[in-house]
Amino acid sequence: MTQPPPPPSQPPSQPPHQPPNPPAGPPPQPGYGYPQAPPPQPPAQPQSGYGYPGAQPNPYAQQPPTHPTAPSPGYGAQPHNPYAQPTQPMPGAQPGYGYPGQGQPPSVPMPPQPVPGGGGRNNTVLFIVVAAVVAIALIVGGGIWYAKSSGGGGKKHDTASSSGGTGGKDASGGTGGGGGKEKAPSDPAAKVLFEVPLPKADDTTSTVGSWLTDTVYAKSGIAEIVGYDPAKGTELWTIKLPGPICAGSHHVTSDGLTAITFQPKMPAKGSTAGCSQIAAIDLAAGKKLWTKTVESGDFPITFQNVTVAQHTVAVGSSDGGAAFDINSGKALWQPKPDDTCRDVGYGGGTRLVAVRKCGEYDNPQLNIQTIDPANGKVISEYRMPAGVDYPSIVSTDPLVVAADVGQSAGDGSGVSDYFSIDDKTGKLLARIPAPGDTYGGRCDGITRIEDCKQVVAGNGRLYLMTEPHDGSGDYTRTNEIVSFDLKTGKPTGQRAEAGDGYTLSPLRLDGRNLLAYKAPPYNKGGQVVSLDGGSFKATKLLENPSVKSVRDSEANLLPEYSELLFGKGRLYMSAVWAKERDMSSYSKEYLVMAFGTDG
Repeated sequence: MTQPPPPPSQPPSQPPHQPPNPPAGPPPQPGYGYPQAPPPQPPAQPQSGYGYPGAQPNPYAQQPPTHPTAPSPGYGAQPHNPYAQPTQPMPGAQPGYGYPGQGQPPSVPMPPQPVPGGGGRNNTVLFIVVAAVVAIALIVGGGIWYAKSSGGGGKKHDTASSSGGTGGKDASGGTGGGGGKEKAPSDPAAKVLFEVPLPKADDTTSTVGSWLTDTVYAKSGIAEIVGYDPAKGTELWTIKLPGPICAGSHHVTSDGLTAITFQPKMPAKGSTAGCSQIAAIDLAAGKKLWTKTVESGDFPITFQNVTVAQHTVAVGSSDGGAAFDINSGKALWQPKPDDTCRDVGYGGGTRLVAVRKCGEYDNPQLNIQTIDPANGKVISEYRMPAGVDYPSIVSTDPLVVAADVGQSAGDGSGVSDYFSIDDKTGKLLARIPAPGDTYGGRCDGITRIEDCKQVVAGNGRLYLMTEPHDGSGDYTRTNEIVSFDLKTGKPTGQRAEAGDGYTLSPLRLDGRNLLAYKAPPYNKGGQVVSLDGGSFKATKLLENPSVKSVRDSEANLLPEYSELLFGKGRLYMSAVWAKERDMSSYSKEYLVMAFGTDG
């Protein structure tokens, strides 16, 4: 999961365009209980002409050469990744590239280990923290995706997720192609449907969260959520908030409900007001249904993550987890001060999964529990192996967990292995190694349990992008998407090539097909393709304009650092940060860019 080399046209004396780590809250105060999870570091001071959020040229794309015979000085060197540890250079593609090969450990199922202390959520520990650390966001990917908002009367609660990484299991359980709602248009050439300018702020401010239903595309701004007509971009409604949004659920109920956490006021520059506010949002009506807080003594708890599963809003933190009925706001469970374990986060969708931490802070035991979203009763439990500190939930149905075991990933991605778990029994089905120099995708289990990008699980398979490698043309980069069987952990043989100069990233499942975004070379627009669930044959659904001004702005919103949603033939790309007023960029920056075809 290393970063690709800089384009040959980039001067070696300039730093690469990489977004810095987001701002962090104040350090926790010493005192009771366990300390909060270590916060991300604040962003570095921008260099002249390099702002954040700033222009993000596609790091994988083919670039126009600056010399007819040789790359520019420094070509092939790895650019600095603000999240990464030093790694070895990416080797060239070998036969069978993308599959476990020489030097890669085999997939070895591990037996489940029983853990005492199962039960309901009322076992969650509560620790009083005088000043809670707030993690605004490391890059919340993928937003909340295409959900049917009409009909059903709220009785259907299936959710379908897009580029965040949580995939749904195909209802038929088959692995063939077909069954998707997204159809290839007569002409995939897309046009810009609408654009929303990136707002300016006094401080780098979170704008995480985007949602798509039948009737509205909703996107968070600075302390607000705005609903837009999905095709025209006309503003339909605005929900004002007292402070910035910290996190948004990756899921929407069938009747258009979702959830967020946010700060109770606008913080002073360089500080935080704490992500203590929890709210349910009605995307159809454009209103906030209720707002809740959970207190530890006289202090509100900060919640770093939020999810929705069926009728339940669940929030987790290092102080424990809480849950509320999404319609009424009724508390279903909250932390208790005499507990020895705590829910640090949840994954949602059709099912609810908790990451439960027990034991000492410097020697914790982490358990993955499938629980009843109505009352928190434990249905099954899997004990994570030693050396896992911050697991991430890729999907709850099928249940797939990512982890950096023993901090062996070495590239800041947060993933060295994927664990496929039977959610009914808690039995480990397969452990799939994912070396950082072979596979892309990243997860942020430190502050966001359900924040994996560019990885999808479903159809009985795990879909991974490979790291970019040299293409066949001069100065080109490319990659593939491959899949693994979730029962055996073995490669399935599926392999989709991006094509010279392009880079493929999984977005979400569409029936038994996989939707993917193709980051383009320097002179093309990005694409969305559908990969047939059986043959893996690619069908182009959309191709963005190749006009330079559009290309440059699209390059700011690539999937590794932004939110991408695709539904009904339309692609929505959105930023997760509003930039400071004194930061500049060579290209025009947008909060939202929406693309669509003529049908």
